[in-house]
Amino acid sequence: MRYVVLLFALAGAIVSGLALQVHYSTGTQPCSINEKWDCGIVNHSSFAVIGNVPVAAIGILGYLAMCALAFMRQRLALMLVAFAGFCFAFRLTMIEQYALGVWCLYCVYSQCIISVLLLLAVGWHIYEYLRLRRAVEHVKESFTAINRD
Repeated sequence: MRYVVLLFALAGAIVSGLALQVHYSTGTQPCSINEKWDCGIVNHSSFAVIGNVPVAAIGILGYLAMCALAFMRQRLALMLVAFAGFCFAFRLTMIEQYALGVWCLYCVYSQCIISVLLLLAVGWHIYEYLRLRRAVEHVKESFTAINRD
């Protein structure tokens, strides 16, 4: 499971890197499709930075943190970071829809990736919890059988 999480987190970092490239470029963007889909408008808006830090750079750091947490099998921390990332990305999606009225293709990809990562993190956490619970029940059964003898 951790390699699947690593793969999606790396994909998220790449997509965020592409969005960061759009943030710093001034030319026509490959994702500028029409008046409703234009990464340049989104990534050059005032919503694309927090302080002086581009939102895409925060995304790269978040995805790389999830890579590290998955590699170290820190399931709870991964789930919490994925949830925070999902909430942050959802807020940005709402800004695209209601404040800007323009969508960024890279941002939508990132929203999909973080959604999958959150589901994977929750699933991995539940799977490990159930596996450990079964192991404890097995140990209890073994002790009960030994005590009967």
